[in-house]
Amino acid sequence: MEGVIGLVNKIQRACTLLGDYGDDQTLPTLWDALPTIVVLGGQSSGKSSVLESIVGRDFLPRGSGIVTRRPLVLQLYKIEPGQQDYAQFLHTGNKKFLDFAMVRSEIQQETDRVTGKSKQISPLPINLSIYSPNVVNLTLVDLPGLTKVAVEGQPESIVQEIEDMVRSYVEKPNCILLAITPANQDVATSDAIKIAREVDPAGERTIGVLTKLDLMDKGTNALDVLEGRSYRLQHPWVGLVNRSQADINKNLDMVVARRKEREFFATSPEYGHLANRMGSEYLAKLLSKHLESVIKARVPAILSLINTSIDELEAEMSYLGRPVAIDASAQLYAILELCRAFDRIFKEHLEGGRPGGDRIYGVFDYQLPAALRKLPLDHHLAMQNVRKVVSEADGYQPHLIAPEQGYRRLIDGALNYFRGPAEASVDAVHFILKELVKKSIGETQELRRYPTLQAEIASAAIEALERFRSDSKKTVLRMVEMESSYLTVDFFRKLPQDADKGGSPISSSADRYTEGHLRRIGSNISSYVGMVSDTLRNTIPKAVVYCQVREAKRCLLDHFYTQLGKKEGHRLSQLLDEDPVLMERRQKCSRRLELYKSARDEIDSTLWGK
Repeated sequence: MEGVIGLVNKIQRACTLLGDYGDDQTLPTLWDALPTIVVLGGQSSGKSSVLESIVGRDFLPRGSGIVTRRPLVLQLYKIEPGQQDYAQFLHTGNKKFLDFAMVRSEIQQETDRVTGKSKQISPLPINLSIYSPNVVNLTLVDLPGLTKVAVEGQPESIVQEIEDMVRSYVEKPNCILLAITPANQDVATSDAIKIAREVDPAGERTIGVLTKLDLMDKGTNALDVLEGRSYRLQHPWVGLVNRSQADINKNLDMVVARRKEREFFATSPEYGHLANRMGSEYLAKLLSKHLESVIKARVPAILSLINTSIDELEAEMSYLGRPVAIDASAQLYAILELCRAFDRIFKEHLEGGRPGGDRIYGVFDYQLPAALRKLPLDHHLAMQNVRKVVSEADGYQPHLIAPEQGYRRLIDGALNYFRGPAEASVDAVHFILKELVKKSIGETQELRRYPTLQAEIASAAIEALERFRSDSKKTVLRMVEMESSYLTVDFFRKLPQDADKGGSPISSSADRYTEGHLRRIGSNISSYVGMVSDTLRNTIPKAVVYCQVREAKRCLLDHFYTQLGKKEGHRLSQLLDEDPVLMERRQKCSRRLELYKSARDEIDSTLWGK
């Protein structure tokens, strides 16, 4: 029995030790799935005395008004006979408290640390573990006592705040209610019974405790309650005799107090027949036995939850990846694998496995043709400009057959406009490639752990893209220059034929600048420039793909790989400087996974190993 309950204590403590649950909602779910005994009662109902009787030690703060101002999660662990009692708080680490007066002081100080020295309350629990050979394995939660009136120094809302806090515990279906009511108070007006009746109307989860039986008025007794006639529960009521204030002031030993309690029931004419199920020792055994039966009933659901959580955490650990290697060669291998993962995704964007590469086709199919159509060629070949250029090209000696220099200057001027669209195409593709690099880094799941390596890969990739852009820009501009450096021979051969069609090839000085002649020159040049435009529209994309896209696919990180091989071990470690958020997430995940696996193994060992 104690093995099962002790196991639950361990799991609950492990859940608490993990601290902030973060985005893992299974931890609070696991905590809620584990049965817990909540001590419920009004102020001055004797809750502290009940807990101290169960523990067998004085360790709780005492005083008038509201004393318990934070939930106290009390976990009891039975140790071997003869060993010394000691206590440990979660917030003090492994520090052992051998003096239980110091335990009381620490509870008070830890309460004041959160709530101040006022009468305020806080839902933040204090976690206390007590190890003793005189206890049974139990987990108990002591809550602030219910009250109907706020005292001086408390806001009026504190009455509702305490009730809300209590309800947040007792409404959970796996909560066992230890409802404390003083015997010198009518059960019908008991705060504990009122809430217990609301959350557990059938009385299945409630164990009633009647305290201060020795303080009832002479001639009265609590038999109607203890025998279940006044208010029936599924479990029998337990009566207790608390230590008197005089006993507390004299530091009456708990062993003596328990003996006096046993004597009270054994010699009482009213309660003698119930003596075998009265007293704090019986209550502790009853709670332990009941808790055991509840735990065993919940084991299948708890195991199912644990197994589901293990599967989810193992999947998350796989997603987060293994911890960073320490060996330099292993680190280099890991970095190269990460780079290959990024490179694979980048190529998928370019080759169509992922979206983005189609935008490059859009540059060639839409942006470049649109830019070519918008060139100011009509203005350049307008009548006035043609006359001006041809006239200036003739100089002092008019042309005889065709204004060759005028033609060349007009063509050179027209072809010079193609530099803009050519450079714009290079820049547009460069921009897209940069965006795809950033997108690919973000989509490489393995890289998310390493922000430093992400930045280094991005820097190296963009540096390579800059080199590719420079080479591509030189190539496309050279193509434009080649078009203007050599004019197609057939174009010139056709000029005399065109002249013959129009009359004598020898034009007089009077008609060489006629409108018809100049219009024919503009038309011829427009035709030639159109032919060049069609050529460049096809060849510029070829050059851009060859110099930028193809090179990006082929050797985007080659220079980075070369530099990587020269780095020393500490520089490789810096590249694998993992994102602190992911490191913390993996550590939490690992601790939770260890908790769940340990819990599963211990449940199997405890329940089925014997």
